[in-house]
Amino acid sequence: MPEKQRVCLAYSGGLDTSCILAWLIEKGYDVICFMANIGQEEDFDAARQKALKIGAKECYVENVVDEFVEELCFPAIQCNASYENVYLLGTSLARPVIARAQVKVAQKEGCKFLSHGCTGKGNDGVRFELSFYALNHSIQVIAPWRIPEFYERFKGRSDLLDYAAQQKIPVTSTKSKPWSMDDNAAHVSYEAGILEDPDISPPADMWKLTADPVLSAPNEPEDVTVEFKQGLPVKISSPLTGTKTSPTELFLAANALARKHGVGRIDIVENRFIGLKSRGCYETPGLTILRAAHIDLEGLTLDREVRALRDQFVTIGWSRALYNGLYFSPEREFLEASIKESQKTVNGQVRFRLYKGNCIILGRSSQTEKLYDPSESSMDEIGSFEPIETGGFIKVQAIRLKKYGQMKAEKGERLL
Repeated sequence: MPEKQRVCLAYSGGLDTSCILAWLIEKGYDVICFMANIGQEEDFDAARQKALKIGAKECYVENVVDEFVEELCFPAIQCNASYENVYLLGTSLARPVIARAQVKVAQKEGCKFLSHGCTGKGNDGVRFELSFYALNHSIQVIAPWRIPEFYERFKGRSDLLDYAAQQKIPVTSTKSKPWSMDDNAAHVSYEAGILEDPDISPPADMWKLTADPVLSAPNEPEDVTVEFKQGLPVKISSPLTGTKTSPTELFLAANALARKHGVGRIDIVENRFIGLKSRGCYETPGLTILRAAHIDLEGLTLDREVRALRDQFVTIGWSRALYNGLYFSPEREFLEASIKESQKTVNGQVRFRLYKGNCIILGRSSQTEKLYDPSESSMDEIGSFEPIETGGFIKVQAIRLKKYGQMKAEKGERLL
């Protein structure tokens, strides 16, 4: 009897991937399940036992939290990453480390195929598969939600629940689920269900991580200090967390502080890579406050032209590459090298106050960078700056503007 082909399935323990696991076994595959511990609140042992009970040959749980924080979240802070000005890429940042860990498991187990439970409409299928092919160019992907045989059989959650009952798959879902959720150490995302109407306000009990900024966040503010070295957070201090210096502990401390004070919620409509618009609600507590502190310190320590070039090209390019699933690409490598080069002078500390959904900057300082000179900037003393030189600067800057005004006047086009 020929040996069965082996497939490594990204498994969550939820309804979709549990049904996909059973379906793959039904189609004649030996299935190796893979789960990534990326800081989400999950009973991994229960999910592993569930996979084995359904029929998986093995179920791996790989801890990638440190890798996620140091290799993805911290570079995102360094370049002030955001997509369409508001989304801090919490889901996007997690996909490269998950994909890399899954490919390693597949190679260890001799799997010819990788599989996942992503739909054909979202970003994640694109992100995972582009990563898979970069990491192993000969791998093949089984994406059930893009296979007509699968999606015509399972048209929605009701069909999946009926199949789960037939296969005796234990599930906790009901036929009425108001939204879907994905979480990791950086954030929680909510989409689909009732949230697909962009004019429906998210229910108060949806938010999983953060205190309600108005109704339940503390009435007393809390002051925090974060120290940076070359744009990376290296120390956080507060009454709640004490002082933390290791990357993961520091990041989780920032999470705890921001969660307590209701910082980091957004509700947006974004443009997916595949061309569809999507409504998403996100909680990104720690990343929000660390990014805000980093942006503020750059005002003190980063050269104006370097900052402008970084903002125009590196921040936007790196953010777009991560959002579109192009982490394992030459452009991301190039951009990340540029990030590191831009951050050599971003050294110092920032003090801020957390209060009812707000991160309020209190001050910043640097012992090593001297771009800011109080005497030169002061309105109370001249210092080494010669005010008379400003006249020449203005005259040079005005040369082209005078020509522009003259041209408009000759054409009879009013500026006034």
